[in-house]
Amino acid sequence: MLQIPEVKLRDGRKIQQLGVGTYKLEPANTLEIVGAALELGYRHIDTAKIYRNEVEVGQALATSSVARDDVWVTTKLWHDEHDDAIGALQRSLERLQLESVDLFLIHWPVPKLGTAWRAWQDIIEAQQRGLVKSIGVSNFEIPHLERIMAETGVVPAVNQIEVHPHHQRRKLRDFCAAHEIAVESWSPLARGRAELMQERAVVKAAQAHNVTAAQVVLRWHLQHGLIVFPKTSRVARLAENAKALDFELTSEQMLELDALEIVAASGSNPYDFNG
Repeated sequence: MLQIPEVKLRDGRKIQQLGVGTYKLEPANTLEIVGAALELGYRHIDTAKIYRNEVEVGQALATSSVARDDVWVTTKLWHDEHDDAIGALQRSLERLQLESVDLFLIHWPVPKLGTAWRAWQDIIEAQQRGLVKSIGVSNFEIPHLERIMAETGVVPAVNQIEVHPHHQRRKLRDFCAAHEIAVESWSPLARGRAELMQERAVVKAAQAHNVTAAQVVLRWHLQHGLIVFPKTSRVARLAENAKALDFELTSEQMLELDALEIVAASGSNPYDFNG
């Protein structure tokens, strides 16, 4: 059984710091990967409506011997349903075969639409109705966070953003820390970008600990207190990712990795993303 550290959220609930992402996983592969992850000891699964694999995540959960209460399930609201956030969540629950999810996120703020703010109010109501236990956002920049907090008085438990050593988002992470918003890292390995994996600091740390470059980068996230859920389409990689729990980077190695910032995002800009 994996011994995975937990992060306590501002609402008092705890989430495993290392989970499994399902972005771009084909349905059949999703069923295999989530089932294998649960068997290995993972208890944190991240999906979304737009990933089109909620059904298979639900099937994996339903056929697993792991109790539902022991698994943290996250899904997300796509912006074509901002005006019907509660209905969208209910449809996700039907696909997942669940009565509630552990975390429901607004996937993108899409400020040009101007609908995320109303969606946040509906998600607050969904939490009050017991359809979701913790609520948060994804890809929200500081102005987006400030607006939903000012308009509702409710602070998100989580902000899921792109973070990796080449794109560290320090100002946004500092803002989140000041408001007790946990940060989840998507694209934690910069989508496997060779430029990151071949950085001298990464390679040197990997050699020092006899681990892979990817394990070093995942360990960097963990030691910064970030919640991370790397996606993989290979069962063997689940165990490899979990080995990031088995060693600790030195303070010098962390500083060397921190120095790799080049502000190089691999994903879209939240200010102009329209889907």
